[in-house]
Amino acid sequence: MSEIKVAVAGASGRMGKMLVEAITDAGDMQLAGALDVAASPALGTDAGLSLGKPSGVLISSDFAEGLKDAAFLIDFTRPEGTLQHLEYCAAHGIKMVIGTTGFDEAGKAAIAEAAKKTAIVFAPNMSVGVNVTLKLLEMAAKSFSHGYDIEIVEAHHRHKVDAPSGTALKMGEVIADTLGRDLNEVGVFAREGVTGERDPSSIGFATIRGGDIVGDHTVLFAGIGERVEISHKSSSRVTYAHGSLRAVRFLQDKQTGLFDMYDVLGLR
Repeated sequence: MSEIKVAVAGASGRMGKMLVEAITDAGDMQLAGALDVAASPALGTDAGLSLGKPSGVLISSDFAEGLKDAAFLIDFTRPEGTLQHLEYCAAHGIKMVIGTTGFDEAGKAAIAEAAKKTAIVFAPNMSVGVNVTLKLLEMAAKSFSHGYDIEIVEAHHRHKVDAPSGTALKMGEVIADTLGRDLNEVGVFAREGVTGERDPSSIGFATIRGGDIVGDHTVLFAGIGERVEISHKSSSRVTYAHGSLRAVRFLQDKQTGLFDMYDVLGLR
């Protein structure tokens, strides 16, 4: 069986390097391209050099050059960059796994439109554990629909640029959908001063940023006399990389369509 040819966007970044290493170590995949921004000092260098695993693939800012041999692109960059990659991939039939967060509604709509031309897995978190946690939250919300206050606390490293995290928002969406609520209406993203009593239908968010925290998420269902907490803590980005490779394998027999990690993991 021929190897799956995969390219990585943001190849010189923290997540990019993790993806390059995971692809290099995977027995069924080949690193076929590496992209980064034009200002990156890593342009023209071997994508695996910093890992001590030279790949023969040079990092490029030119889409045509970086993606000429690729059937898939894994993208964990930023919305503006991902949308540029999306346009190129849709036009050239390159399938995408998108782990980028922070998209506005227009960006999400662009991804959905591109999925009519190519196959895409788009999820705010590629971790297998996080997605199993989302399923657990769906189950918990059904049981704690009355008499329990719901709060979501997330913590990430100092370099993260969006808040709340895409994973925290997804957790809120899953819970709100299960309860028949609209997160845009019931989400509370800041509290300061005299806020009055808590609205029992609200879903609160708290954000922590500091140090090198990879990603911690806890959902509290706080009732009278008891509190249930469902948590997921990441100690390494490798879990996101491994989940992304599972998403690539899932897309192999798909030509078009928009999918998420529930589809990849069979959690529907």
